[in-house]
Amino acid sequence: LAKYPEIKTLMGPDPHLKWIVSGMVFMQFLACYLVKDLSWKWIFFWAYAFGGCINHSLTLAIHDISHNVAFGNKQARWNRWFAVFANLPIGIPYSASFKKYHIDHHRYLGGDSLDVDIPTDFEGWFFCTPLRKLLWLFLQPLFYSLRPLYVNPKAITRMEIFNALVQFSIDLIIYYLWGLKPIIYLIAGTILCMGLHPISGHFIAEHYMFLKGYETYSYYGPLNWLTFNVGYHMEHHDFPSIPGCRLPMVKKIAAEYYDNLPYHQSWIRVLWDFVFDDSIGPYSRVKRLCKLAKES
Repeated sequence: LAKYPEIKTLMGPDPHLKWIVSGMVFMQFLACYLVKDLSWKWIFFWAYAFGGCINHSLTLAIHDISHNVAFGNKQARWNRWFAVFANLPIGIPYSASFKKYHIDHHRYLGGDSLDVDIPTDFEGWFFCTPLRKLLWLFLQPLFYSLRPLYVNPKAITRMEIFNALVQFSIDLIIYYLWGLKPIIYLIAGTILCMGLHPISGHFIAEHYMFLKGYETYSYYGPLNWLTFNVGYHMEHHDFPSIPGCRLPMVKKIAAEYYDNLPYHQSWIRVLWDFVFDDSIGPYSRVKRLCKLAKES
């Protein structure tokens, strides 16, 4: 920032985010109507090929919203409520809990028992062969959602209760209007596309140490168009208050700080290497001891 103070102008809300997310949410509601009479094989096909991609993208929109980039820091509540709205097609309440833990991920990156992105000792010990690592990728949504309860349990907040009440109310309305198949379409899409799916390569690409000494990596490929530029991950950790749509400008302005760092060219290749490279696995993460910061 001292060398490139113009980066500060990139901070602040993204005025287009709320409209893009709203369009995706209503697209999924339309899909719920369209799939209500399909056979089960087509329900799961469209869940994986279409709906799950949108739902995974919405989880990354929620990631952006958790940094208050939908309405700005002065409208924190609007960001929380909008994240609950973005959560609706995912089928399972998620946004409020994600916000609660994601700030710790930035504040204590790799912190033992603080950063719940770090796999547990059991995950590292057991999922150590290609077949087991493949299974781990498939079950990743399960570990991602349950690990915080084991590693760093926190009290349930009012926002989490609100998130759950709104989510399950919408689920019941969809079930009442169109039956069970749209619900399965939404939830199956979320689980499948956050598991063994090309977009899920970002989970591994971001912080697994493919090269010794480098624990965070960016990806500059086309899947950023579907994921709110989450691939610009080094830039995001440097400037978490900059919305994803402006992270490419960070790299352009301060190119000398990023161009010589290793980065990923393919999330599919990341998944392939993770499964078949014996030197990479759930243990391939930096874990450090962090002193708990005082809450302001």
